[in-house]
Amino acid sequence: MALINYIIFGVLTTAVNLGVFWLASSQLHLYYLLANLVAWFLSVVFAFFTNKYFVFKSRTAGLLSFLKEFLLFLWMRVLSGAFDMGSMFVMVSVLEINDVFAKILTQFVIVILNYTFSKAVIFRERGAK
Repeated sequence: MALINYIIFGVLTTAVNLGVFWLASSQLHLYYLLANLVAWFLSVVFAFFTNKYFVFKSRTAGLLSFLKEFLLFLWMRVLSGAFDMGSMFVMVSVLEINDVFAKILTQFVIVILNYTFSKAVIFRERGAK
């Protein structure tokens, strides 16, 4: 069930990302890279809460545990984001693959990485090694 919920909330996270980007870029007239950063950050925050409470049903005791979980989630998303950027660069600039096709290929790996990071590292059952 966690995988199905992960996919559902992943679609919603993508909608948040695209919606915030459109709002920040088209309506607030932010520079596109700044708009993208704002959209990425807000979608990561949305993903954290939906993953924590609805996908992996993680419960933390206290603010320190909550912050640790959030910062670990953020760090893992930075790592997968770096992989995404690096993969895109190699596929588009080096291998000359169509950028849209490269983005689609990359996203399959990103989804697997993010799910694995979340399940095995961030929201693992306490007491599990």
